[in-house]
Formats: sequence, C-alpha cells, structure tokens
Amino acid sequence: QVQLVESGGGLVQAGGSLRLSCKASRSTRFNRMGWYRQAPGKQRELVAIISGIGYTTYADSVKGRFTISRDSALNTVVLQMNSLKPEDTAVYYCYALFYGDASDYWGQGTQVTVSS
Repeated sequence: QVQLVESGGGLVQAGGSLRLSCKASRSTRFNRMGWYRQAPGKQRELVAIISGIGYTTYADSVKGRFTISRDSALNTVVLQMNSLKPEDTAVYYCYALFYGDASDYWGQGTQVTVSS
C-alpha cells in the first residue's frame, strides 16, 4: 500500500508564505504528483501538478504565487506558497500517479488557513 506523507500547512496571515511537502513511500518513480485542495462547501480542485519529467500545471488562481518542485530520487514534491490570500484557505491533499499503476493515490490532507 502506497502512503503519501504530507507535512507543512498551518495558519498564516494574508500575504505570508507556507511550504507543503509530500513524500511517497513507494520507490517507483511517479508519473504525476502534486496538490489538490478543497474548501468548505466546494469541490476538490487542482492546485499544481508536476510530471515525472518536470512539466508543471497550475490553477489560474495560483499562477505567479505558488511553485511546485520535485525531487524524483526521493519521490517528493514541494509546494511553495507565497502571497497567500484568504481564499487559499482549504484542506490541501497530495496526489500521486505512478508508472505502471493505474490507481490514484491521495494523502490524508493538511489544513491551510489564511487570515485576513
């Protein structure tokens, strides 16, 4: 069973920064790995994804403020979140898809709260 271990998150004032990290317990290289978020009463949405070869995709709402990076050897991705806004408040979930495995894997979620 693959585990995605998340760290980071917490409470920050608007304009501040936070860093989320996610490490996969599996040694198989990932195909895609990244972050989704879900705010109360809203659907889960993509935040940022990075492919195994480094291509990135960002939600329009976070472009220019968030940066996703990877350490493929460690099967770890990091989401650096700058210029945070109250509307970024949500539970952030790590996501991974591995080569040779059609299953989606999710972390347990970490709370990010941005106060105004």
